[in-house]
This record gives sequence, C-alpha cells and structure tokens, in this order.
Amino acid sequence: MTTFETIAQKVHDGLRISSEEALFLFESNDLLAIGKLAAVANERKNGRNVYFNVNRHINPTNICVNRCAFCAFSRTTGEDGAYILALDEMCKRAREAEAEGATEIHMVGGLHPDLAFEFYEEVLAGLREAAPSLHIKAFTAVEIEYFSRISGLNIETVLERLKAAGLGSMPGGGAEILVEDVRQKICPEKISGSRWLEIIRSAHLAGLKTNATMLYGHVEEPADRVAHMEMLRTLQDETGGFQAFIPLAFQPENSDLKLDIKATSGLDDLKTLAISRIFLDNFHHIKAYWIMLGEKIAQVSLAFGVNDLDGTVVEEKIGHDAGAVTPQAMTKEGIIRLIKKADKVPVERDTLYRPLRTF
Repeated sequence: MTTFETIAQKVHDGLRISSEEALFLFESNDLLAIGKLAAVANERKNGRNVYFNVNRHINPTNICVNRCAFCAFSRTTGEDGAYILALDEMCKRAREAEAEGATEIHMVGGLHPDLAFEFYEEVLAGLREAAPSLHIKAFTAVEIEYFSRISGLNIETVLERLKAAGLGSMPGGGAEILVEDVRQKICPEKISGSRWLEIIRSAHLAGLKTNATMLYGHVEEPADRVAHMEMLRTLQDETGGFQAFIPLAFQPENSDLKLDIKATSGLDDLKTLAISRIFLDNFHHIKAYWIMLGEKIAQVSLAFGVNDLDGTVVEEKIGHDAGAVTPQAMTKEGIIRLIKKADKVPVERDTLYRPLRTF
C-alpha cells in the first residue's frame, strides 16, 4: 500500500520511487511535506548550490508550418508579426552577448517552409565566427526532424553536420507532453512523443547533451505528467545525456486553448517542480524557468527541490508571445540577489554545468 511515509522513507534512503508513488504525491494536498522531500533529494545532489548562466536567446524566425493550438509564437508567411532575422543581425546579437559576458546562445525557431537545411548550417557557422567563445545550444528535436525531412538526410547525418557547423548542445523543447492522446489534442502536427525520444536518443549517442521539458497545465492529467517523466527517466537510464529537466507552465492568454484553460497556480507549479525532483532521480538538475513562473515563484521553488534558474535570457519571445508578464531579461546581479535571499549559493555555470564562479 502506498503511503506518504513509505515514499518519504524511500527518498531519505536515496531509493527510486515508482510512477504510482509519484501519482500519489500529485494527488496529495500536503505541499510543504512534498517540498521537504524534494529538498532532501536536491541537497543530496547539489547541496545549497543554485546554478545560473549568462545567456542570450535568438529566435531566427517565427514562421512555422505547424500551428500548434498552445503556441502563440508561430506565424504564417505574410501574417502580421511574421519575421526572419538576417544572419548579420543574429551575429550582431551574438557579439553583443559575448561582450556583455554571456557564455551561451540559446536558439530555437519556427519550421520555415522556404529555408533550406544549409541556411541553418550557415547560421551556426556565422555565429561561431562572430562570437567564438559562445556555446551554441540550438534546435529542438522537432526542428531536427524537420531538417531531416527537407534535406533528405537521416537524423544522424543532420546532427553530425550541425555539430561540424558549430552546434554544441540542444535544448529540450518540443516535448510538450509525450503521451500520445494528449499530444493529438494540443499539437497533432508535431512529431509523435516516441519520435521525439528517438531523436533525443540519437543526439545523446552523437555526443550532444540535451535538456528535457514538460509543458503542463493545459489538457493533461497528473497521470500524463508522470508518464511523461517516466519516459524521460527510462531514456536517461539508457544514455545519461539529459542535463536538466524543465517543467514549463502553460501560458494560455494568447493561445487557441485560452478559452478553455486558466493559468497554472503557484501551488501546482511548486508541486510539479518538487515531484519532478523526487521522481527524476537520474537527472542532476531541475530548472525553474523564471520567465514563465515569475521571479517570486521561481525563488520559492529553491526550497522545493529546484537548483537551477536558467539565465539572464535577454529578449525571450516564445513565452511572452503566449502572455508571460515577466521581464524579458534579468541582470546577473538580479539573479545572484534572488538566489542569496533564498539562503542559497549562486553558482554561475556554462552550458554544460561547469562552474565558472561561486558568489
């Protein structure tokens, strides 16, 4: 019989909890007790350290052949607000980021109907030449699949060519909810959950570290969240290629789902982050994406098993197009202050979680 006490004993003993036990926690209303267990699991891995990096987001285009119901970022060609950034402009932003002390470019975009695969190779090579010290973290599994389709190349060849052009690692976007019936409701145009996992496995085997996300707070149930995390945990057992897990709170304001769904509550956000930390015992890092959660919930989450706050970001578009009301950037000093006020130790890191400076 599953009880809170049996789960707590497992966590204190460093043992893995089951999917049934994770679902039990989602159904529990004892948020503080769940948070304490997550804090135990996190301290075992990370002590009091909370990581952040100085990064810059670049979204090459918002024109996309997919029009997912949850997405407020994508546009069709000719639609108001549709854009493509020129390579010179992207390189300019990269040079600015490098000059400001950034260590990472985070780059994702729409699936443009008219751009060839070689365009993306040119972008990577251009960014690498313009700002050689920056690590380029780019392209979701959905984008990699699209590059394979438009080029006629297999996934492995696409990844090797992108690496040769300058790709250093991949973000974890496009996962949404990996459970297929949920996926059919929110993004039927997108690749299947099993295909997402296949591509990420290929990336790991190619030597590329990735993150993993979960978009929650829309039409999914707690059991779908647990199933999603179980798939990730299983793949991590196989490859060890995931760096961080990032639960993303759905922003309904400007999406096609907004009439049916309200924004997540702080309670749900904290519970989801905490259970992620407890369940994903083979992930070293759980990230609170302050852009979508807000600075205050992100700060509180540091007592609920979270050990990473992403970065300075600069000019985030996807969450804000969906209705996020947070700033589009946070200063390095602001992140450090936020972490210290939570009685944690700020650690500036690079993309691969190598510590650069402890404050």
